[in-house]
Amino acid sequence: MDISSFSLWEKYTNAEVADGFSCAPQGGMRKSNKNNCLVLIVNHTKGLYDDQWQNDRVIHYTGMGMTGDQKLSGQNSTLADSNTNGVTVHLFEVFHANEYIYCGTATLVDEFFWSEQLDSDNVVRNVIMFPLELDVKEIPNDIIELRSIAKGNTFERGIKKVKKLNYDELARLAHKRSEINRFTLRETTTKVYGRDPVIATFTKQRAKGVCELCGEDAPFKDKQGEPYLECHHIVWLSRGGEDTIENTVALCPNCHRRVHVLEIDLDIKMLIGLIEE
Repeated sequence: MDISSFSLWEKYTNAEVADGFSCAPQGGMRKSNKNNCLVLIVNHTKGLYDDQWQNDRVIHYTGMGMTGDQKLSGQNSTLADSNTNGVTVHLFEVFHANEYIYCGTATLVDEFFWSEQLDSDNVVRNVIMFPLELDVKEIPNDIIELRSIAKGNTFERGIKKVKKLNYDELARLAHKRSEINRFTLRETTTKVYGRDPVIATFTKQRAKGVCELCGEDAPFKDKQGEPYLECHHIVWLSRGGEDTIENTVALCPNCHRRVHVLEIDLDIKMLIGLIEE
């Protein structure tokens, strides 16, 4: 088996990927010296890295390194220089254990940038994000649907992780993520808009259990014993709103439904004024 044996959107085992590309059978970034290529794995089943699809073809791919601050060395350096070093980038996506879907080749379409994520020890660290675009022009609907499901699962895993941070750590990370999200565009053919678990968690904790519209205590506590409030984007994501702490408030379920159904100008102005304070 060799690289020419791989077909777009077909499923392969990890062993077949390692054998066909002559690369290591583990890790998210696998260099093949024999084929002068770099195999990237977007694994939705593990949730260690926060890789984010910006649209159907562009992904912000997290660099290599599970603990501590990442460094621009090893395969991170290889990917950073992939437009000039002659290395071809291939991407696989994993939605189920040992099922690697071949997405074809990808190109670095912008400069890498630094972000912050939680590492495997749940410590905030600096990571490198690589904006990559798939070279294929059309993405099958079933792949888009799988990504949509995976996005929800990733969000829930992210909520559980960031809840372990103390408030000061969470606030600092939320401010950093807001800066990045402010300039991040997420448009997909299915109109699934990205939500950051860091932003959602901080927004609820900032409210201290009180609805930011009606001013009443949360109506009940969730299974973890925390006041139940819902994160609402003042300017909806579907209308171009930003996923930032300046555009989110925590509402009780009744007020959340109210603002979506009635869209009362006075309510919106009140929420904007609250955040500006």
